[in-house]
Amino acid sequence: MLRSSLSKIVAVFALVLALSACASAPSHINNVCRVFDQKNGWFENWRTAAEKSERKYGVPVPVLMATLRKESGFQHNAKPPRTMLLGFIPWKRASSAYGYSQALDGTWTQYQKETGNGSAKRNNFADAVDFVGWYHSKTADRFGVSRTDAYNLYLAYYFGWSGYGRGDWAQKPGLQRYARETEKMAREYEQQLQECN
Repeated sequence: MLRSSLSKIVAVFALVLALSACASAPSHINNVCRVFDQKNGWFENWRTAAEKSERKYGVPVPVLMATLRKESGFQHNAKPPRTMLLGFIPWKRASSAYGYSQALDGTWTQYQKETGNGSAKRNNFADAVDFVGWYHSKTADRFGVSRTDAYNLYLAYYFGWSGYGRGDWAQKPGLQRYARETEKMAREYEQQLQECN
């Protein structure tokens, strides 16, 4: 009896481990086709969610996916690292950024209110990619940035609308390089999407 119960517990534990592995971040994040292939079918279809956001907001899938790749590496529970107190004690995080989109608490709340999607979760890919589409669309409307301009859309995403409007990014060559990397990734994703099955 004890042996039978132990076997069942081990089997359940193995199943939980297998399912949690399926929910982990894709391992080939520099190829959008591989990202979509790794996530299709289980809990959600990432490609369908990204295409839905593109139709809704007019921001191309490669721009959406490059933003998420740069922000979280497609990790559902990504958070900024903790600062260290006295150089060795884990302390507070630099911001409230969380999830695939690394959205801040206040901006996520604004998104939920404006879209009527009050149950949206930052660790849900479909909600996160919708958030990125919403954010980039608002940037385009507010600043006249093209919805295909991954460089400026990412700068506004990183600095927020106020910081972008003030030009906070102009004196930050490291962050400009970061935005260029995102732009390059969007171009690569666009080429790769033409070859996806």
